[in-house]
Amino acid sequence: MSPRERRRTGGYAVADARHRGATHPGAWWLWAISLGTAATRTTNPLLLGLLMAASGYVVATHRSPTPWARSYGAFVRLALAVVLVRVLFAVALGSPIPGSHTLVTLPEVPLPHWAQGIRLGGRVTAEAVVFAGYDGLKLATLLICVGAANALAGPTRLLKSLPGALYETGVAVVVALTFAPHLVADVRRLRAARRLRGRPDRGVRGLLQVGLPVLEGALERSVALAAAMESRGYGRTAEVPARVRRTTTALTLGGLLGVCAGTYGLLTAEGGAYGLPLLLAGAAAALAGLRLGGRRSPRTRYRPDPWGPRAWLVAGSGAAVAALLTLASVRDPQALHPGVVPLVAPGLPLGPAAAVLLALLPAFVPREHP
Repeated sequence: MSPRERRRTGGYAVADARHRGATHPGAWWLWAISLGTAATRTTNPLLLGLLMAASGYVVATHRSPTPWARSYGAFVRLALAVVLVRVLFAVALGSPIPGSHTLVTLPEVPLPHWAQGIRLGGRVTAEAVVFAGYDGLKLATLLICVGAANALAGPTRLLKSLPGALYETGVAVVVALTFAPHLVADVRRLRAARRLRGRPDRGVRGLLQVGLPVLEGALERSVALAAAMESRGYGRTAEVPARVRRTTTALTLGGLLGVCAGTYGLLTAEGGAYGLPLLLAGAAAALAGLRLGGRRSPRTRYRPDPWGPRAWLVAGSGAAVAALLTLASVRDPQALHPGVVPLVAPGLPLGPAAAVLLALLPAFVPREHP
């Protein structure tokens, strides 16, 4: 190869090398979903705080300078708002948790007889507030895990990895996921422009004058996206024989029913013998149906993301955290679900805490180049 040709293709070679070294986006989503699954197994605020800290540290070390990566802060603020709203609901509407430590007594609004069980105002106890805080913190951790996946994995790269049968659904999901990051980027851009012009960007007036251009930009982006999808033939399918369509439908529906029945069998004591085989058979049938269904959406993949050792490490670390916390919730439920009656300070169980630290393993993977 001549020096001129080497210079001409050097940029593409570097891009290909960087692309081959990138972590598969599906691995990041599996990692985040596994952390969210682990969060559902506990209400211990110390363990939930460790999960949020681990996901935040990985995001800080591996997120790229893209619009969807900058939306992580919005997810964190939304999580804080969820905790606050959950506590406010417990204060205003009461809680079924009994308590003896009264914090404040609000004026109670009398309700008709058909609204029995609902209370507006009245006595607010520390036990009820702490229980609401634990419950809201669990939901906040789930939101932060979703925000971490959105910041680490580009939705467009994730769309390329979906089977052909799920392509149209995946496009809709990707458009929905990218709406919030682009909205956050537009708000920041408009607020910075208003500050440079010496105009207010806070308060009701600033919100109205920023919100209208953001809404207009969102509508223009939607129209442009619809035109681009139409010009690229979105929604057009290839002709396949009727026999293949019927087989695809039967495999997909039968596989999903098998997955549901197998999951139910694993959750019950009587179905332990048939639950796992039925679950595996249903998953295999559903995957075969998706494989056949991909024939209706023929498309090529430009630079497909490889699933390499980095992806196995990222996905495996999240799965290990979910599995270990699920096992710990069965063996020692009291440690993962601290009680509020009587009101005691939650302790930090060392075993589950060490399991949560496994979520930090992706932080030590060399950072990929955008």
